[in-house]
Amino acid sequence: MTNLDSISLVPKKKRPVKVLQFGTGNFLRGFADWMIEILNEKTEFDGSIHIIQSHGKSIPEDFVRQNFNYHVFVRGFQNGRIIDEYKLVTSVSGVSNPNLEYGFYLDLAKNPDLEFIISNTTEAGIVFDEKDTDPKKVPALFPGKLAALLYERFTFFEGDKSKTMTILPCELIENNGDKLKECVIRYSALWNFPQEFLAWIDTTCTFCNTLVDRIVPGFPKENIEEFEKKTGFRDQLAVVAEPYHFWAIEGPEALKAVFQTEKTGLNVHIVEDLQPYRLRKVRILNGAHTAMVPVAYLRGIRTVGEAMEDPEISTYISDTIYKEIIPTLDLPKEELEQFAAEVLDRFRNPFIRHELISISLNSISKFRVRVLPTILEYHIRTGQFPENLIRSFADLIRFYKGDFNGEYIPLKDESAVLAFFKKVWKKESHEEIVETVLANEYLWGMDLNQIPALRVKVNHYLKIDEN
Repeated sequence: MTNLDSISLVPKKKRPVKVLQFGTGNFLRGFADWMIEILNEKTEFDGSIHIIQSHGKSIPEDFVRQNFNYHVFVRGFQNGRIIDEYKLVTSVSGVSNPNLEYGFYLDLAKNPDLEFIISNTTEAGIVFDEKDTDPKKVPALFPGKLAALLYERFTFFEGDKSKTMTILPCELIENNGDKLKECVIRYSALWNFPQEFLAWIDTTCTFCNTLVDRIVPGFPKENIEEFEKKTGFRDQLAVVAEPYHFWAIEGPEALKAVFQTEKTGLNVHIVEDLQPYRLRKVRILNGAHTAMVPVAYLRGIRTVGEAMEDPEISTYISDTIYKEIIPTLDLPKEELEQFAAEVLDRFRNPFIRHELISISLNSISKFRVRVLPTILEYHIRTGQFPENLIRSFADLIRFYKGDFNGEYIPLKDESAVLAFFKKVWKKESHEEIVETVLANEYLWGMDLNQIPALRVKVNHYLKIDEN
């Protein structure tokens, strides 16, 4: 491919660094950085991002070569139409690595314009390392690096409470902000930092719990030439993301005046309590995914896209969400139905091939967390059982036999779970199989045979599958 312009030559407005970002990965570049680009376009945010490299011992050459510019290609299905568009992100102003330049890293704390810290260092990143005893050396883990940075800021500005910081961890763990703050406090104790620093943390730094959601497949290796023809630039940092994005931030009302996403149309919500949104995601998005797998797979379907193209299965999924899951949730009905419509659009995304067998990993524990609570809540509220979800439960038991119509099913789960089902399926009758499965408290956290008529309903659908 020839005659492509250098993306490094794109005019770039010089903006103060307002955001430090821990992590160079695809997700943050296709999620948070894409949002900040939009904030710079549509609001008075006027800030750039400096990225802290969490892994590796050298700065990726592509960042420097491209002057930290790259494209986000947004592709998917939304509101009844195909979305295929792109945005050039120019809001990243630099990348550095504490392992190479620890002094430079600490000096970043002295920037009076700094307001936000964003991170995505994997779920294993928010932990405390008691062996990291010397703060003069580069801490091994992200919370240690953050504690050292914040202490440098506290020291340099002599405890000035006007140098506020908002920390927005995007790691996919519950109460991520609270856990990150706890780690910072433990490092402070380990390193014998003064009590005044802890008081400054409490009064000056806001650690927000967050919930993020967007599929960012990453670099479009198979389509990069097509994309570069569209943009006219060679781009080795390009990322693909689905149209849907959601960021819930459990933070103070005052944050809205600084992080002005309401002016942009971005699906960002600054809220008092994340729990309803977390429950909505787990029950509707994750629950529908998990319930879909055995039902669709046992009928010869192998991807989410194929499931949505099949009239019977797509109706099953839609009815499950609207008629069985939503009635068990307490957010406003209009809000839940809007979210459900977005979920179904995401399932229909023609640009993402999502294998059902991949989603089936650890399906038993997923079903316990994502689907079983809906079944139980539906029964409490109505006195009935949700037929579609009971059908999924029966199909899950059948799925874990490990074969169907002579075809091997490559199950992936804990060895104890697989061994249990292998033994269960040696029993002679469906009644025995269902009773034994429902009685396993290790799988479900309770003996489900104690719920009247549940065994009968599950057994009914299991017999249908066998016939």
